[in-house]
Amino acid sequence: MTFMQVIEYKTNREDELDSLFEEWLASTSGKRTAMSETHAKDRDDPGHYVDIVEFPSYERAMVNNDLPETNRYADRMRELCDGEPRFINLEVIRKAQD
Repeated sequence: MTFMQVIEYKTNREDELDSLFEEWLASTSGKRTAMSETHAKDRDDPGHYVDIVEFPSYERAMVNNDLPETNRYADRMRELCDGEPRFINLEVIRKAQD
């Protein structure tokens, strides 16, 4: 069953976070277990962002979360955010696509 992690946060340092994400992508190439990542900006609330990361399973998400590169990314991300990011862990029960 597919698993998704939603990360919701506020920041006024979008460029730094974007660079940090690019570093994480490069450093986890061939190791990360994420199938996809969507980065979204709230049109009605400047500085509010949501990332949606899709994994093949909860277990594979935990493998990804345990990577040293992911831990460094998460620590640095917290420094760039206004307050603590909110993590929501979702088991996908249905996914419709056209």
